[in-house]
Amino acid sequence: MTTATTPATTEDETPPVPTPQPREFGTAVNDYIARVRGGDVGSLPAVLGLVALAIVFSILRPHTFTNAFNIANLVNQASAVIVIAMGVIFVLLLGEIDLSAGWTAGVAAAYMGVAATRHGWPWWAAIIACLLTGAVVGTVIGLLVARLGVPSFVVTLAFFLGLQGVLLKTIGEGGTIPIRDSKLLAINNNTMPVWLGWTLYVVIIALYAAVSLRRAASRRAGGLLSEGVSVVIGKVVVLAVLLGLVTFYLSTERSRNPQVSSIKGVPEVVLLLVILLVGLNFVLSKTRFGRHVYAVGGNAEAARRAGINPKQIKLFCFIIGSTLASVGGILLASRDNSISPTTGGSDTLLYAVGAAVIGGTSLFGGKGKILDAILGGLVIATITNGMGLLNQPTSVVYVVTGLVLLIAASVDALSRRRAASTGRV
Repeated sequence: MTTATTPATTEDETPPVPTPQPREFGTAVNDYIARVRGGDVGSLPAVLGLVALAIVFSILRPHTFTNAFNIANLVNQASAVIVIAMGVIFVLLLGEIDLSAGWTAGVAAAYMGVAATRHGWPWWAAIIACLLTGAVVGTVIGLLVARLGVPSFVVTLAFFLGLQGVLLKTIGEGGTIPIRDSKLLAINNNTMPVWLGWTLYVVIIALYAAVSLRRAASRRAGGLLSEGVSVVIGKVVVLAVLLGLVTFYLSTERSRNPQVSSIKGVPEVVLLLVILLVGLNFVLSKTRFGRHVYAVGGNAEAARRAGINPKQIKLFCFIIGSTLASVGGILLASRDNSISPTTGGSDTLLYAVGAAVIGGTSLFGGKGKILDAILGGLVIATITNGMGLLNQPTSVVYVVTGLVLLIAASVDALSRRRAASTGRV
C-alpha cells in the first residue's frame, strides 16, 4: 500500500507579485479622466464653478471684482462659513446632519463676548470659553443622537430653535455685545506682514512637496501603485504658481489712501484656515479615527461588525462639528466687531451646509474632504460678493445660490449612480 503525498508548497515557490510601475503624468491624466467618467468627480464641479464665476464677474466688473482689496475682502467674508462647513463635513460624512451649527456659532461667540467685554477676561480665556461652549453643545447633541438614537435632524432642529433663545437671553432682546479687544478684532480683520505672507507661502509649498514625495516613496516601498516624479512635480508647480500669484496680488498696496493708512499682505485668517485644513485633513486621512469615520458613513452596520464603535464615532464627530462652529463664531464676531441677535443665524447654516455639498461632500455619507469646505465656501462667497458688486437684490442672490446648491446636490446623486453602475462603489 502506497500513500500519495502532496509536495509541500514552500515560500520560495510562491510567484513574486510584480511591483506596479509609478504612474507618470500621461497615465495619471488618463486615470483621472477614467475616474470622472466612472462617477468619481470629486471637487471638479466646485473648481469649474469657481473658475466660471470668477471669469463672469471679472468681465462684468473688471475694476472692482478683481482688485486686491475685494479679493482680500472676499476671503474675510468666506472664512466663517468655511470653518463652520469644515465641522459640518464631519457630520455629513456619517450621513447625519447638524442644523444647529449656525446658532452654536452665535451662542459660543456671545459667551466669548460676555467674558471679554462684560467681565474683562483676557482674549485667550474668552476664546477658551467660546470653544468649551461649542464642545458642550456638541457633546449633548452627540449623546442624544448616538446613545438615545434620536434622529440627528430632530435633535439639531430642537437645538436650532433652543439656541436662538439662549442667544437672546444672553445678550438681551435687540441687544449687542461690542468686541473691543484688539486681539479678537485682528483675527478676521488684520493682515499679516508681507514677509510673513511669503514665508507662509514657502512653508506650504515645501511641506506639500515633502509630503507628496514621502507618500509616493512609501507606497513604492510597500509595493503599491504610486505617483511618479513627473506627477508630483506637476502638482507642486501648479500649486506654487496659483498660491504665488495670490500671495503676490495680496502683497500689493490696496488702500484707497495709502498716505493715511497702508493695507497690504495676506489676511491673518488665512493662517488659521491653513492650520485647520492641514490638521483636520491629517485627522481624516492618516488616523484610525478618520478611517472609522469613513467606514461608519459608508456602512454603519458593516463597520460595527468590523469592530468599530459607531456610537463613539458619532459622538466625537458632533463634538468636533460644534467646536469648529464655535471657531466660526469667533470669526463672525471679529468680522462684525460685535455679537448681535442675528450672529450665526439668518443664512449662516444654509451657506455652511451648501459650502460642504457644493465642494463635493456627499449628503449620503462616506465621501468628502476638508478641502471641500474651502472650495464650496469660496463659491458661495464669490456669488454673494459678485452679486453685490452688480447691485443685485438679495432675492436674486438667494435664487442663484439655491440653484448652485441644487446643481451640486444633483451632481452628487448622478455621480453616485454612475459610480454604482460602473462598480466603483
